[in-house]
Amino acid sequence: MSLSMATAARMRYYNDTASASIAAEASPHRLIAMLYEGALERLALARSAIARRDVSAKLRAINGAMAIVEHLRIVLDHGQGGELPQRLDALYDYMLRRMTQANASNDADALAEVSGLVMTIKTGWDQIAPEPR
Repeated sequence: MSLSMATAARMRYYNDTASASIAAEASPHRLIAMLYEGALERLALARSAIARRDVSAKLRAINGAMAIVEHLRIVLDHGQGGELPQRLDALYDYMLRRMTQANASNDADALAEVSGLVMTIKTGWDQIAPEPR
């Protein structure tokens, strides 16, 4: 393993460990915020990978963003919040379809659209007061 590969592996381990530590102590509200942040990060990485024509990086980033959005969709509580969970479910479904299309056609604009949608939801989420622990 070269020095740069070893350094990269150590950095990934550090980031993974740090994220796991933060997640273990985070409130449910903060965990959802972290998922939105992770989706935005992966969408930005995917757009960058498209610009560089790095297919492997694009696939990893889009798959990661899709996994996060699918998780957000799965954890929706349809028994609370009236119409909101159904509307979010439909929006998450739309985002997943747009990311699939973006992946197939290397469409960075579609990923920018999804990023905008995630940012809008995250902004609203961030304005909700977290529940006391």
